[in-house]
Amino acid sequence: MDVQVILDTIWVLVTGMLVFFMNLGFASVESGFARAKNSVNILSKNFIVFAVSSLGFLFLGWGLMFGDGNGFIGQKGLFMVTGADNSPAVGEAYSGVYSAISWTGVPLWAKFFFQLVFCGTAATIVSGAVAERIKYISFIIFSFVLTLAIYPIVGHWIWGGGFLAKLGMLDFAGGTVVHSIGGWAALAGVLVLGPRFGKYSKDGKINPIPGHNMSLATIGAFVLWLGWFGFNPGSTMAANPTSISHILVTTNTAGIIAVLTSTVTAWLVIGKPDLGMSINGLLAGLVAITPSCAYVSVPSSLLIGGVAGVLVVLFVMMFDRLKLDDPVGALAVHLANGVLGTLAVGLFAQNGIGGTASPDGLFFGGGLGLFKAQAIGVVVVAAFVFCSSLVVWLVLKHTIGIRVSLKEEIEGLDIGEHGNRGYPEFAMHKTSYSVYARDVGATTDVNAPKGGR
Repeated sequence: MDVQVILDTIWVLVTGMLVFFMNLGFASVESGFARAKNSVNILSKNFIVFAVSSLGFLFLGWGLMFGDGNGFIGQKGLFMVTGADNSPAVGEAYSGVYSAISWTGVPLWAKFFFQLVFCGTAATIVSGAVAERIKYISFIIFSFVLTLAIYPIVGHWIWGGGFLAKLGMLDFAGGTVVHSIGGWAALAGVLVLGPRFGKYSKDGKINPIPGHNMSLATIGAFVLWLGWFGFNPGSTMAANPTSISHILVTTNTAGIIAVLTSTVTAWLVIGKPDLGMSINGLLAGLVAITPSCAYVSVPSSLLIGGVAGVLVVLFVMMFDRLKLDDPVGALAVHLANGVLGTLAVGLFAQNGIGGTASPDGLFFGGGLGLFKAQAIGVVVVAAFVFCSSLVVWLVLKHTIGIRVSLKEEIEGLDIGEHGNRGYPEFAMHKTSYSVYARDVGATTDVNAPKGGR
């Protein structure tokens, strides 16, 4: 085997492992932003979601995404990965089964693993947005459907040689394929679930529900930051020194400036340099640069990240005013900035800037062509993912139910869903349901039987 293929394979596998490690980051951030009484539930969801998504992607998702077919769906190599053990020579088209992924010369299983960890990331985004009130089994089923069919179909459109790729849409590392998909699916879930008990009063007042462990959330943010150095540069799927160096710097630059602009924005708007906003600012900058990291200059990444840091604060506050209860800010981070980053490709792309060929964006003499392709992609993906996710959430709601009972929600999902606590040594104060309901103006029967809404 060629030395370059060996180096490329090691690069793809190591960066894939870094992306896998991001599961710990998501689990830590989400748990830290949630209340102590729901910490086991959050951790368990993040633990099991990768197993569920891996199974769905192995059995069907990979084939739907990368199998040769038409512009809308893969039709070959479905139902387990075909040809991985008896594939043709490295770099060939796998006998016409997965030709869309044959552009990189690493073995098929390396390609599969790298794409698998991306699929799992999309599902974890949903977890935080629906935290603290969703049934465990309903979340598992939704995650399985998302990664079995919804994610791979959109992935085929953009990365599998589908109609959006033919239209000219670019998404280097998953601003739309990963982050926007997770964001639109989460938005549908938030709408169907409704807000947490006590979050909004009858008079429209927003009642803050702080997370229980900002130390854990900060650790998680650093883990995600590290993981992004695999997420974006690893998408080269080749150890190209020029490309991966450029992508590392654009990725980090967008992240660091977004930390600063989000902190300043929160300081000006809220009155304090809120740590939670700084953490989400970092993640927003990293999300926003993800689709364009290989196509834009370092100064452009500075601008993209700076705007993302401002927007994430404003969108967190906007979603709250709309009574879309998102405990971790996933909608503002992944949905809003996934869209921003996808559109930024059409504005800031420069052909060959980091060793990667692309059309030029609007600001660099390329006209509106690329921007139009990006905008069409945003709209098409939004419509499909939101509508299909909404159908799945509604089916679950009217069958097994998607929301725990109010009594269980107040006591905490750790006890009701898992039968244990994350911090058993702590003295837990039992909430007086009647007093709490009176204070927030609730009319729901707190002793209602367990079930969906």
